Amino acid sequence: LDPRKFKIFAKTIRVKKGTKLYSIFRQKCPRCHEGEMFKKKNPYILSKIWAMHDSCSICGQHYQLEPSFFYGAMYVNYGITVGIAVSVFSAMHLVGVEWEFMHYIIAIIGAIILAAPITFRLGRMVWINMFVGYKPEFKSIQADEYRKSH
Repeated sequence: LDPRKFKIFAKTIRVKKGTKLYSIFRQKCPRCHEGEMFKKKNPYILSKIWAMHDSCSICGQHYQLEPSFFYGAMYVNYGITVGIAVSVFSAMHLVGVEWEFMHYIIAIIGAIILAAPITFRLGRMVWINMFVGYKPEFKSIQADEYRKSH
């Protein structure tokens, strides 16, 4: 692999601030795209995988929009997980080797377990971004009011 080609590829997949993809992949507040959603950036610190901020430190957006809000994220997570399973199966099938059924099962389960911390976060980020839009002006207008009240 040529490192220069990888750098060119990495530059082409950058997403602009203000898009849903920016918030989702950078795990930023869906409203201001600056505050952190999760207390730890690394999803593989398993003791802190569930740890989220209650609200954005920049604009004050509450992340738990209603009780049990993130239950809907389980459906998004399920879709991502099915995509992983289909991808692993397809990749193994395209290799051309005659795999036994158990090999497929072990590979799919292994991939799903390894990706679980990432899919958990992606599910939550996609879900909240479906309901909260980017409003850069909000942080400058109402963040001061939020900070005064808390």
